[in-house]
Amino acid sequence: METALVVGVIGAALLCGSALVLLVLNTLSFGKGDTFAVSRGDTGKGILYAFGQGMMPWEKESARRHLITYTAGFLYHFGIFAALFWLILQIASLNAGGFVISALQVLTGVGLLAGSGLFLKRCFRPMMRSISCPDDYIANLLVDIFMGAALVSMFFHGLKAPLYAVAMLLFLYIPLGKIRHCIFFFYSRILFGRFFGKRGVFPRSNDPYRQA
Repeated sequence: METALVVGVIGAALLCGSALVLLVLNTLSFGKGDTFAVSRGDTGKGILYAFGQGMMPWEKESARRHLITYTAGFLYHFGIFAALFWLILQIASLNAGGFVISALQVLTGVGLLAGSGLFLKRCFRPMMRSISCPDDYIANLLVDIFMGAALVSMFFHGLKAPLYAVAMLLFLYIPLGKIRHCIFFFYSRILFGRFFGKRGVFPRSNDPYRQA
C-alpha cells in the first residue's frame, strides 16, 4: 500500500512539474513588446534587487503597513519548505538526524500555526472575505492539511499514508490554482527586476533625469 502511495506522489509531482513548465512556456505566446527608451540602469542589479532588498517589508507598502501578516506569511512559507523537505526524505527513504527532525518539527509547526492564522483572518475579516475567491480558501486549507500530515508523521513515523495521500492532492492541485505562484513568483520577480533595473528605477539610481 505504501509503495503504491509513494509511486502516486512521484507521479503527481512529475505531472505538477510538467504542467507548471507548460504554463510558463505558454506565457511566451503573449509576445514581447518593444521598448524604445534608452537604458539607464543594469538589468542584473535590478534582478538582484527584486530577490533581495526588494523583498524587505520597508520596500513594499502593503507589507510595511501589515508587518504581522508579512511575518506570518514568511513563517508560513518556511513551514511549507520544511514539510516538503520532510516529504522528500520519506520518499527517498533517507534517515535524518535528531537535530534535523527537531528543526523540521519546529519550522513545520510554526508554519502551520501561521497558515491557520492567515486562513482564519480570511474567513472572519469582512474585507478579506470580500476580495477572496474559493481558490483562496482551498489552497490555504490544502497546504495547511499537508503541513499537519507532515508534522504528525514527524512524531509518529508509521503514519505516512495520510501525508502521501494529501501530497498527491496538493501536487495535482498546484497547477490549477493560486499555488502555481510557487514558480510564477520567481518568473515574475525576474521580469520585474529586468524591466525596472533597465529603466534605472531599482536599485535607486543617481540618474539626473529620474531626480528631475
